[in-house]
Amino acid sequence: MNDNLGWVVAYPEILLLVMACVIALVDLFVKSPLRGATHVLTLLTLAGLALLTGVYASSGQVAVGFGGMVISDPMGNWLKCFASLALMVTLVYGRAYAGSRDMLRGGELFSLSLYALLGMFIMISGHNLLVIYLGLELLTLSSYALVALRRDDEQATEAAMKYFVLGALASGFLLYGMSLIYGATGTLDLAEVVRAIAGGEQTLAGSPRVLMLGLVFLVAGLAFKLGVVPFHMWVPDVYHGAPTAITLMIGGAPKLAAFAIVIRLLVQGLLPMVVDWQQMLAVLAVMSLLIGNLAAIAQTSLKRMLAFSTIAQMGFMLLGLLAGVSGGQGGNMANAYGSSMFYMVSYVLTTLGTFGVIMLLSRKGFESDNISDLAGLNQRSPLYAGVMAVCMFSLAGVPPLVGFYAKLSVLQALLASPQPFYIALAVFAVLMSLIGAFYYLRLVKVMYFDAPTQTAPIEAGADVRAVLSLNGALVLGLGILPGGLMALCAQAIAALIV
Repeated sequence: MNDNLGWVVAYPEILLLVMACVIALVDLFVKSPLRGATHVLTLLTLAGLALLTGVYASSGQVAVGFGGMVISDPMGNWLKCFASLALMVTLVYGRAYAGSRDMLRGGELFSLSLYALLGMFIMISGHNLLVIYLGLELLTLSSYALVALRRDDEQATEAAMKYFVLGALASGFLLYGMSLIYGATGTLDLAEVVRAIAGGEQTLAGSPRVLMLGLVFLVAGLAFKLGVVPFHMWVPDVYHGAPTAITLMIGGAPKLAAFAIVIRLLVQGLLPMVVDWQQMLAVLAVMSLLIGNLAAIAQTSLKRMLAFSTIAQMGFMLLGLLAGVSGGQGGNMANAYGSSMFYMVSYVLTTLGTFGVIMLLSRKGFESDNISDLAGLNQRSPLYAGVMAVCMFSLAGVPPLVGFYAKLSVLQALLASPQPFYIALAVFAVLMSLIGAFYYLRLVKVMYFDAPTQTAPIEAGADVRAVLSLNGALVLGLGILPGGLMALCAQAIAALIV
C-alpha cells in the first residue's frame, strides 16, 4: 500500500468537481431547450471518469492519501467506473423525458447529477468516518433537489419533502453512531478504529457499551440508505412521486455507493464486531425479503412495485455479506463479498433497462407508471417488450440471465458455510424468490397477452434505442458468460481484505 501519492489518489474526484463547475458555467450560454451542448459535455465527462477509474482499477494498486482519509483500491475504482457508466446511461434515457417536462430549463439536472456522483465518489473513497459522512450528505442533498426538480408538480414536491425529512433522520442516526464510535475508539480513521476494537478494552478510549450503541445507530443509518426493512418507508413514496428519470438516478448508481460504505464501515472498520452486526444484517435481510416480495404482489403502480422489488433485492444482497462473514479468511471471504458486489452491479444494470423502457413509454402529459400501461407492448414494439421481458426474467432469477447467476452466487456462498443457520437462510431466500417471480412474470404476461390500452407511437432517438438494446444484450450476455465480471468482483474484494 502506497500512502505518499497525495493528490493522485483523488484525481477522479478533482476532475469531476472541476467539470461539474465548468458545465454549470457553460450551461449559462446554452439556449437549446434540450441543452444539447451541456448534455454532450456531461456524457464526455462521465465517459472520461469511467475510463480513468477503470485504468486505476485495472492496475490493482491500493493507495491512500490526505493522511489516510482517502483510499484508492480496485473495489472502489471499479464501483466508481460502474457508477459513472450508470449515470451516463441514465442521462441518455432521461434527456427526452426531462425535456418534455420542462426539467432542463436551467441545466440543473446535469449539474446536480454530477454533484450527486461526486458524493458517491467520496463515499466510495472515504477511509475516514467524517469523509464518508460528507460524501453521503453531498449525495443526499443533491438527490433532494433532483426529486423536487419539477417545482410545479405536487407529487414530486411531496416526495421530496418525505425524502428530506426521513433522510435527515437517517443521517442523524448515522452521524450519532459515528460520534459514539469515535468516543469509544478515540479516532475517525477506519484502520485505527479496527485496531482499537481488536485490542479490546485496553486500547479502547471509551466503554464497550458505547461502541455497541454506536454500531446499532450505524447499522440503522446504513439500512436506511440501502432501503431495507424496517427503514424502507421512504422507498415506495419517493420512487412513485419522483419523475421517472430521477427515480432511476436514485435507484441506480447510488446503490453502488451504498454497497461501498457498507463494506468500508462494517468490513474494514468494524470487522472485530462481526458477530454483533451479523445478527442485525440477518434480521434486516429476512424482513426485507419477506415484506418486499409480499408487498410487491399487491401493487398496481409499476414504480411502487419496482420499489418493493428493490427492497427485496437489497435483502438478497445482504445475504452475500452474511456469507462473507461465515466464509473465513482469504479466498472464501473474497468470493462471498464478491458475490454481493456482483449482485449489486447486476441489479443496477437490470434496473437501468427497466426504467429505460418505462421512460420510453411515457410522453408529455402521460406517465407510464401503472402495470396496465404495459398492456400489449409486444404488439407496439417487440424490441422494447423484449428488453423489458429480459429485465423482468433477470430480476426474477430465471436462467440464463445475469440475475440468475447473481442469486446463484449468493446462494452458493451461503451453502459453503457448515452452519445450519446459513443453509436455512438459503432455503428461505429461494422460497422468497419463487414468490417474487409471480409479480415479475405478471408484467411479462401483461406485455405479451393483454390487449393494448395505448395506441400512441413510441418515439425514441437512435442513441436511446442503441443504448437500450446494448443494455438488454448485457443482461443476457453476462448471464451466459458471467465468469469475467464475477472474477473481477472477487479480485477487487480480495485486494481489499488482504
